[in-house]
Amino acid sequence: MKTFLLEIGTEEIPAGYIDPALAALASTLSRKLDDARITHGPVRTFGTPRRLTVTVAEVAARQKPLTRDVLGPPRRAAYDAQGQPTVAAVKFAEKVGLPMERLGTTATAKGEYLSATVTDPGMATPALLASILPEIILGLPFPKSMRWGSLPIAFARPIHSLLALFGKTRVDIQLGGIRSGRASFGHRFVHPRRVPVPDPTAYVEALRAASVIVDIDERRSRIDAAAAQAASGVGGAVLADEELLGIVTHLVEYPAIAVGRFSEDFLELPPEVLITAMREHQKYFAVVNTAGRLLPYFIAVNNTPATDMAVVIRGHERVLRARLEDAKFFYRSDRDMPLERQAEKLKNVLFQAQLGSIHDKVSRVGRLARFVAEQAGGGPDLVRHAERAARLCKADLVSQMVGEFPKLQGIMGRVYARAQGEDEAVARAIEEHYRPTYSGGPLPESEAGAILAVADKLDTICGCFRAGLIPSGAADPYALRRQGIGLIQIMRSREWRFPLGGAVVRSLELYGGAADTPADTAARVQGFLEGRMASTLVEEGFAKDTVAAVLGVASDSIPAVWSRARALEALRKKPDFEPIAVSFKRVVNILRRAEGFTPAAVAEGLFSHPSEGALLRAFREVESLVQADLGQGRYDDALARVATLRAPVDALFDDVMVMADDPAVRRNRLSLLALIAALFDAFADFSKLAA
Repeated sequence: MKTFLLEIGTEEIPAGYIDPALAALASTLSRKLDDARITHGPVRTFGTPRRLTVTVAEVAARQKPLTRDVLGPPRRAAYDAQGQPTVAAVKFAEKVGLPMERLGTTATAKGEYLSATVTDPGMATPALLASILPEIILGLPFPKSMRWGSLPIAFARPIHSLLALFGKTRVDIQLGGIRSGRASFGHRFVHPRRVPVPDPTAYVEALRAASVIVDIDERRSRIDAAAAQAASGVGGAVLADEELLGIVTHLVEYPAIAVGRFSEDFLELPPEVLITAMREHQKYFAVVNTAGRLLPYFIAVNNTPATDMAVVIRGHERVLRARLEDAKFFYRSDRDMPLERQAEKLKNVLFQAQLGSIHDKVSRVGRLARFVAEQAGGGPDLVRHAERAARLCKADLVSQMVGEFPKLQGIMGRVYARAQGEDEAVARAIEEHYRPTYSGGPLPESEAGAILAVADKLDTICGCFRAGLIPSGAADPYALRRQGIGLIQIMRSREWRFPLGGAVVRSLELYGGAADTPADTAARVQGFLEGRMASTLVEEGFAKDTVAAVLGVASDSIPAVWSRARALEALRKKPDFEPIAVSFKRVVNILRRAEGFTPAAVAEGLFSHPSEGALLRAFREVESLVQADLGQGRYDDALARVATLRAPVDALFDDVMVMADDPAVRRNRLSLLALIAALFDAFADFSKLAA
């Protein structure tokens, strides 16, 4: 058993490309080795901006032997009348590489056939690796790949070197005119020379000696610890930012930390502006005091340790000062421009060619926000705040600050609204209406923010569906799936039980015109949102058939969907659930097969067996209790009461023929079953549950 090492040396790869590429490299190589019958141990990855590396421990020296039985020609065709082998038999022996006397026969349903047991000893691992590695390397996924020179291959960045070792044996591969060798390369400036690697176990230390920390976790820990120490030296702490820490980890090979300072005059800027200016353009960490307030310091992560760090720090400070001067100018200019005037500029900003300008969108969202607020039971103040926030919610898109730092949209709207004396509820709603901005992100915290977020997302979804811009496969340019999930999460967290379908229809009405019938578009939007509910429920651990059963009867009240799903899952865990489900499925199936049947009032005078009256009495006993439970949101209790009808339902099926010959009796019994079906239809379509 030996360790295998592959290093792909390149020009600087974008930081965001590295982790996905290494994950794909590890999983693909592991799968290829498994498919090739080569046993191996753990797979590890390493990487820097200039190299992607994978090691595989305990790799077998060659493939496992493969023994298989091979059928040849029929026995009657393998020998002639004198018992001598025919050409067919000889050719088969040559094919399997065995002499005639070692061939056997195998009886099959079609008769006897010549057969042979063949053992493939397998290839040596270095030879097999040489055959599969080029495909693995060129198959790595990148958001964008490039070609260089006249070479036919493409990669994230030009490949400069290949290091491939199986133990101390070089694995011979060629790619883009580059042949694999036994050496890596050191830090571009500190150690710009080849680094011999005698075997894979020496790789990490050999590169460390050449000023390259190739272990990603080690490099990340060094940056984290050094930054914390540097911040402590100026009386502060690093503002936690795991995403930025991951980015800078992939920007350097040998981190060197520097602490810089900026003028306290810049602290007049909102903290978000300072943090974004440092983070987005320069990849600097912010420094805060014990109260969480920004201090006039920043931490830069350099790729090269300098002899005189003071020179490096002055360079960082000069660059940041220019950025912050721009930000201060933008902030002061924007702050003095009323948001109302900024909002008017949105008439010249296109939302979507078929859906008008962003000003048009804001107008629709304002009216839809009023509708949502009223449906959610909000008072006059909430309605007023939601409408005002809708009017101003996109105004900062035309501000200079958001033009320079797009990630500050919404945030700057909140800042400018406060500075211009808007109500605090309005200012918060302006920022929060974009939430959640990513999967699992925070939801709006204020009521007005939640209302505005739902109105904005619903307007986008309905408008895109109306214009035919419907997500398909992996294509979702307007992020409708994310917005649909966000809308559902907000309504669920707020326990808003008003009909979602009514809000969809209202949103479509606000567009006016008639691209198609509103009912058709509303149905498509409702189906789309049901799909988002289904995927979210499954991700949360609900069984797929439970989700199908719950959504099969109703999806208009989002909190109720989750309540019914939990109640049904709880019922399914009970030992007597299966017979309950069988009984209810039978009720549904009988009603579905009853052609031309329309429920009518149940006539007790048509009862011919006590079980009919017993079922009706049981229904009447639980109906009002179930309705009361539903009104209080006690879905578990309500469904448990419905489940008690199983015994009288089974008794009815045992004692009478529902589909009686007498039409009046048959209709009466079907109407009785329809009462039962309507009761459990308030929870789920039991016919969709797996057996």
